[in-house]
Amino acid sequence: MKTLYAAALIGSMSAVALSASAQQAAPQPEDPALKIYRETPTKYSDLVHTKLDVRFDYKKRYMYGKEWVTLKPHFYPTDSLSLDAKGMDLKTIAIVKNGKNVPLKFTYDSLVVKIKLDRTYRNNESYTVYIDYTAKPNEFKAQGSMAITDAKGLYFINPDGTEKDKPTQIWTQGETEGSSVWFPTIDKPNQKTTDEISMTVPAKYVTLSNGRLASQKVNGDGTRTDVWKQELPHSPYLFMMAVGDFKITKDTWRGKEVSYYLEPKYAPYARDIFGFTPEVMEFYSKTLGVDYPWNKYSQIVVRDYVSGAMENTSATLHGDYVQATKRELLDDYFGQGRSTIVHELFHQWFGDYVTAESWSNLTVNESFADFSETLWAEHKYGKDAGDAHIQDDRENYLSQPKLRTNDLVRFHYKDKEDMFDAVTYQKGGSILYMLRNYLGNDAFYKGLSIYLKSNAFKNGEAHQLRLALEEASGRDLTWFFNQWYFGAGHPILGITYKWDEATKTQTVVLTQSQDGNAFILPLAIDVYAGGKKERKQFWMRNKVDSLVFHSDVKPSLVNVDGDKMLLAKKTDNKSLDEFAFQYFNAPLYLDRYEAIKAAAKSQNSQAAARKVIIAALNDKYWELQVDAIKAADLTNDDVRNAAQPILAKLAQLDPNNLVKAAAINALGKLKASGNSNLFKQALNSQSYAVQGAALNALALINPAEAMSLAKSYEKDSNGALKQAVLTTYAVGGSDEQWPFVYSSFKDGQPQTQFNLMRNYADMIGRLKNPANAQQGVTSIAEFGNKYKKYGVGPQIATILTGIKETRTKAGDTSSNAAIDKAVAELNAPAN
Repeated sequence: MKTLYAAALIGSMSAVALSASAQQAAPQPEDPALKIYRETPTKYSDLVHTKLDVRFDYKKRYMYGKEWVTLKPHFYPTDSLSLDAKGMDLKTIAIVKNGKNVPLKFTYDSLVVKIKLDRTYRNNESYTVYIDYTAKPNEFKAQGSMAITDAKGLYFINPDGTEKDKPTQIWTQGETEGSSVWFPTIDKPNQKTTDEISMTVPAKYVTLSNGRLASQKVNGDGTRTDVWKQELPHSPYLFMMAVGDFKITKDTWRGKEVSYYLEPKYAPYARDIFGFTPEVMEFYSKTLGVDYPWNKYSQIVVRDYVSGAMENTSATLHGDYVQATKRELLDDYFGQGRSTIVHELFHQWFGDYVTAESWSNLTVNESFADFSETLWAEHKYGKDAGDAHIQDDRENYLSQPKLRTNDLVRFHYKDKEDMFDAVTYQKGGSILYMLRNYLGNDAFYKGLSIYLKSNAFKNGEAHQLRLALEEASGRDLTWFFNQWYFGAGHPILGITYKWDEATKTQTVVLTQSQDGNAFILPLAIDVYAGGKKERKQFWMRNKVDSLVFHSDVKPSLVNVDGDKMLLAKKTDNKSLDEFAFQYFNAPLYLDRYEAIKAAAKSQNSQAAARKVIIAALNDKYWELQVDAIKAADLTNDDVRNAAQPILAKLAQLDPNNLVKAAAINALGKLKASGNSNLFKQALNSQSYAVQGAALNALALINPAEAMSLAKSYEKDSNGALKQAVLTTYAVGGSDEQWPFVYSSFKDGQPQTQFNLMRNYADMIGRLKNPANAQQGVTSIAEFGNKYKKYGVGPQIATILTGIKETRTKAGDTSSNAAIDKAVAELNAPAN
């Protein structure tokens, strides 16, 4: 699962733009649930085969199901069976004997059904239980989480067709344990079963499920019955169904069907969105030494999805953010859509082929899928792109200090959903990146191949991963797994340097200041001296360690962690001259990134810093160009005089649209009318990012002209251009523009809403029509309540209070009561 929206919210919540003074919540007592040991579920019975026959009641939001579930005792004889079955009506439960259903006694508490079997069965015997039931997902009260915002398993989207511009769909979401809302099962990841699902649906719709489409039968009542068969075992949470008006585009990989299910509007862009999938399948198959294991691979895009995407076996389900036109994809590069596509595909090996035996061991699913994004980025786009991606992971994890107490393999948690955090994803991916570097590519991938083949169609955990990597490499890895998998936190590393001219010795002092034990850190230390580079290998094993070595001349640079692999909060006490040397001489993305960050702080006082910033405007990797553009202080005469002609050239000629857009944004802040023609020319770009930057820049020079231009883009604005239109209206617009701003805010993704929030609130404050203002207040309050559990309540309350003050001064108090109520709710403790 890719948890995109949670990541977006986490990042946005830290933005100071939302609140000048965020209120701090009082420390909470430790939750008793954290003291519970979350053991791997005991296997009393094993699922063998699950056969479902389902039909849907769109009006009631019900699913009528018949199930034949075949099981056997795992080891010990048993005369009873417990199945997870959440919020259902159970009509008949029977044992199938000689083709007949013999009723069984059972008890049911709305979550688990306990069945008394007809006799005692041993583990060399299987039996089949028949269940006639009704699933009522909308009536089941499910608690969502930051990662998965709802957990009712089965979703009816616009079932009555009353929501304009929204298709009618049905889809399922099983992770973590939502499948048992729509069929009785042992809803645990350490179960594996084959399956057959027969879906009777309106004949105008298409269906998708795991495995192969075995048959289709047109019925006489306007329906059609599709039968899907998954003939290789997989876990219940990976079961899926989808029903709706989708257009299918078919592709192939080594003779296997690869298909893309999209809304008709986006079907022409299917290959633009997903067309690189066979290439990724080939790359992952060769890299892992295990060919893609399933008989087909489908990807489907649905509305109102409750997370980012889900790796259902052979049939990945995506949220609608991956749907994009050819123009929108011009700005994507390796953005959310493409990174999610490769993330979910890697799960077909790590997660589906071999599945984490428990949610405590989720790392063997999600850390690998996270790492796979970096793996693909460096393969497809180059090492700088891979290094940039994994650095984003490191920074995402390190920016959340509350996570430093969470182990990667975690047997104590409040709720299984809590495992879907930046420790499991970004920290876990960064750890695998370090491990690959330590072992070397060949040994690392051989180890992964051993792990996959040894546990094929079964379950795995971190210890099995360790043993496989040890078998491949011949190295003991207990120390590595103990500190990174079964321990918490990360090194807080300080690095200082001392050169002794008299003795010609260089000392490097390494200090770990985190609580607890020292991390064992194998480090590559590159020494640049006399025009040569020499690498020294050093193991840090103590809280304070030092390396002393002789050099004929004072080194120009001592580069600790020369491979830039380390996951640590690092303070590197290099001089600015040393960082500048690092930028121009050390080879890696992170070498240059660190130098740009250091130079940004000193560009007003040191020529070496300005030299780095100006050079980085033309860096070979586009993300570093954008970093340098944003870092350049154009209020400094020396920086501006050197940067301005480069920025003008980048704005017009750079091949990367995001570099062009960043350059235009930077030039726009100069508010120089002489750049107006450049900005107007940029409005003709096919890139929404470039157009959006140009509109923002023009708004700073000529707000009235920008307002007029914004109107012309209302019907064809997406991404950055739509954000620019909204910002232009929110900053300078009135009631005339309010309907567009309001509807765009209401329909926007969380990140769009966050980005617009401050200007949106300012616009509400100056509206003339009290009814429009009330609409705005309500929309902000709804947003705050929806995401209150993520900590945004006080920030949104502050924004609403500001609106109240502004409107009161303007003589409108009609919204005051609603604002007061909303503020009280937002400031109250979250449930």
